[in-house]
Amino acid sequence: MGASEVPAGWPLDDRGPAYGDGLFETVLLRDGEPRLWAEHMARLARGCRALGIPMPSPGELEQPLVEAGEGLAVLKLTLTRGSGGRGYLPPAVPEPRLRWQITPFAPVAERWTRGVRVRHCRLRLGIQPLLAGLKHLNRLENVLARAEWTDGDTAEGLLCDSEGRLVEATCMNLFWRHDGRLETPRLDRCGVAGTLREVLLERLPIHEVESGPEVLEGAEALWLGNSVQGLWPVTRLDDHRGRALRHWAITPDHRALQAEAHDLLGHPLPA
Repeated sequence: MGASEVPAGWPLDDRGPAYGDGLFETVLLRDGEPRLWAEHMARLARGCRALGIPMPSPGELEQPLVEAGEGLAVLKLTLTRGSGGRGYLPPAVPEPRLRWQITPFAPVAERWTRGVRVRHCRLRLGIQPLLAGLKHLNRLENVLARAEWTDGDTAEGLLCDSEGRLVEATCMNLFWRHDGRLETPRLDRCGVAGTLREVLLERLPIHEVESGPEVLEGAEALWLGNSVQGLWPVTRLDDHRGRALRHWAITPDHRALQAEAHDLLGHPLPA
């Protein structure tokens, strides 16, 4: 299956590319069926309410699924406020634009089975509770953080906010086990509340906490996850210079949390 996308592009005056004034969702498709669709639509609706952008109809949002074929793919839905307004002042009556793209997807199964190496980033996320949890279009912080490393051995970078609280990875959520308890960062100041994270919080006794990055050096296990990639166990944590801080062996605890996540997404379970 080749990539497919809606034919019309973005006008130069669209507020999405001009100001990051919009939202997006990336949805895993398995043989044309979207995974965690209800959760993705709920997050998009929360974003629309926060930004004051009218929510597209279910029919508009589901139209791309008609184009989806067999196999694994990722659907990216992008919704902007549209054109209009004057400078930063938004139009009184927005006319939103919805664009979408479907691309083939092939997960790196070795990251499920053998785990990954991650590092801390220098960049600190700004605190803005109004936007916390949303998947808005203004992702320049993530771009700059991801530019901090280029080696192929490092799979992800971990981010703290400007007050030193651990928040997320550049494109994934964090989970760890500390003193026998599953924990994940609280996301009421910044960060993206992933749909896989949301469902795991509903299914399992995972506690939302405020912690500094030092908590990970005492953790019994660490995972990264999102609704496309599934859950990666972390086997090595580095500082921002690439120096090792902690190593983990993969245990049955790692596999148990992966089993919950991968059941939701339909990914094969690691052996």
